[in-house]
Amino acid sequence: MNTLPTKLKIGNVELDFPVVQAALSGYSDTAMRCIAKRLGASYTLCEVMLDKFILQVKQRTKNRHIMYVAPEEHPVGGQLMGAEPEQFGPAAKRLVEHGFDVIDINFGCPVKKVLGRCRGGFHLSQPVVALEIIAHVREAVPPHIPVTVKMRRGIDDSSESRDSFYQIFEGAYQLGVAAITVHGRTVVQRYDGPSSWEFLRELKQHAGDRVVLGSGDLFDAQACIDMMRYTGVDGVTVARGAIGNPWIFQQTRALAAGLPLPKPPTLFEQREVIAEHYSLAEELYGAQRCVAPMRKFGIKYSQLHPQHEEVRAGFCTVKQAGAWREVLNKWYATDAPGVDPIVEEPNPRATFAKPMTL
Repeated sequence: MNTLPTKLKIGNVELDFPVVQAALSGYSDTAMRCIAKRLGASYTLCEVMLDKFILQVKQRTKNRHIMYVAPEEHPVGGQLMGAEPEQFGPAAKRLVEHGFDVIDINFGCPVKKVLGRCRGGFHLSQPVVALEIIAHVREAVPPHIPVTVKMRRGIDDSSESRDSFYQIFEGAYQLGVAAITVHGRTVVQRYDGPSSWEFLRELKQHAGDRVVLGSGDLFDAQACIDMMRYTGVDGVTVARGAIGNPWIFQQTRALAAGLPLPKPPTLFEQREVIAEHYSLAEELYGAQRCVAPMRKFGIKYSQLHPQHEEVRAGFCTVKQAGAWREVLNKWYATDAPGVDPIVEEPNPRATFAKPMTL
């Protein structure tokens, strides 16, 4: 059985815990990242940004949330996606200028629209272009800024796809990449079917001392521990499992310390964090503009409430600035035990007789 890592090093960035928050399109803005940090995430990544958009966006009040990094966030990574290799370098430099500590390159997004525009996971089909992108970024940013890559295990399960994956994987480290995060699904799979922890285990054995992070199907604290134990990866990135459940980081730290799994947060504990999250979003976007992006967070937070369907409906009705307080006053006024969120996803641990103990 693999030894559970206790720390994580990405280039010169030293983290006190190997469980981090992944980049989440449409979610991992400054507000979400700050909440994750407060509840135990050692490192977070911003939602993926298009290289050409970063180069074109103007510094205006309404755009303040774009590329904004709060003082409490560090270390924080900025994730880039695009199609043209020559645009990645200047975009990466601009992210560094805005305070991002790490530059992450997205070669993993499986969304059809993204693939159709030759971005994200599409690059796994063209190793030469992918490595050219990495080279542009590494050359553009200062030596002390780590460059990392996010990948999936390939376009599909063909031998050609596997060869392309390893060509990019090996070449990336040779070009100076500090760490690579690998999702255990293929691009074609998108989010269907289980993530292959077997592939991650094989990959880490191949990688040796090179830093590899695992991703895929991490919806609770035990899964984070199990992935590190089973595959031997140096750390894990929690993606969808952190939306509306930032306590997953706190819970994973407890398990790693040999403590019992903490109970789900009580309604008062949930109320406090939801209120913090809304307040941060109001500061970031403005009271009215934060309503739409926060509605989807409220829906996710509702999963931890014992009356989650009613609470979800309550958050769905929030249309006006500050109306979220009415939901909290109605559904979180009395303290009570919370519940674990329902996970309707394939479970890679199905092959384990029981959760791996420390």
